[in-house]
Amino acid sequence: MSIHHSSALYLAQDDSVINFDVAGLVDQFWANTVDGLSQGSIYALVALGYTLVYGVLKLINFAHSEVFIYGAYATWFTFYGLGFRPGPTPELAVFELIGFLLLALLAAVLVSGATAVVLERVAYRPLRNRGAPRLVFLITAIGASFVLQQLIFIWRGGNPEQAIRLLRPEPVFEVFGVAITNITIIIVLASILLFFIADTFVNRTRFGRGIRAVAQDPDTATLMGVNKERVIMLTFLIGGLLAGAAALFYMMKIPQGASYQGGFLLGLKAFTAAVLGGIGNLRGALLGGLLLGLMENYGQSLFGGEWRDVVAFVLLIVILMFRPTGILGESLGKARV
Repeated sequence: MSIHHSSALYLAQDDSVINFDVAGLVDQFWANTVDGLSQGSIYALVALGYTLVYGVLKLINFAHSEVFIYGAYATWFTFYGLGFRPGPTPELAVFELIGFLLLALLAAVLVSGATAVVLERVAYRPLRNRGAPRLVFLITAIGASFVLQQLIFIWRGGNPEQAIRLLRPEPVFEVFGVAITNITIIIVLASILLFFIADTFVNRTRFGRGIRAVAQDPDTATLMGVNKERVIMLTFLIGGLLAGAAALFYMMKIPQGASYQGGFLLGLKAFTAAVLGGIGNLRGALLGGLLLGLMENYGQSLFGGEWRDVVAFVLLIVILMFRPTGILGESLGKARV
């Protein structure tokens, strides 16, 4: 390996180049920070679903990425059903726009929540009733992911849906010379609000105490009168609702994101965010999502756009080398009930 004078690293085997553009990183720092926070907010909402299910069942629900993408399709079809079509962004009054977005949000959370509950009932509950080993749950999760993908493929084909955008990105104010758009503000603020609602629900309500009790010791929780199956279903439902909200935000940011395979990479990154922050830790999911969004944007400027995804997973490896439990580390089952 040799170092070129233009600050690029050339791989000796071929002509591939890894950029090392420090000046570009500095120039784009604030723009990458803003974009990274909005992207990381979406990762965090999806990561909450992974971390809730793992905290309660010690199950890595790889089909959660399809729960997310079903919400994206629900968003697209809501827009389509309201009479909007791919093409220029329509001119809407503020109250009309808010109403349409709220309808899309309702549709997305209902579809994703229902998908998550059906997934739990059909794929995972029969395995629990038969006392299946954890490896079987993992294989089933992967299989369920492919089944949900193929159902969309059979229905809609392999091409992404043409973009329908109701809200045009427009700058609202500037921070360090970077325009903060209305879409970025909505995504970040709404995601943080939803996180605090979920965190408060789990840590402050009676149902939340049931979730933490089952996460800590399911057998003892059952003896104390907690309905374990209801808690598990509720856990999947909450994760699905959050994934549905993330799907709407994702479609606002990337309108052409409704594709049968569209949830795979994002779901993988959301799982990475959950592990990065501390799998089973709600606040860790938020921290991991935001950190991952930032780091992959910084890495894109530093190494080049083709290395964006590589940076995300290398970051995970580096963190786990020094802190295998993730940054925060505490699991849902160790939280004070």
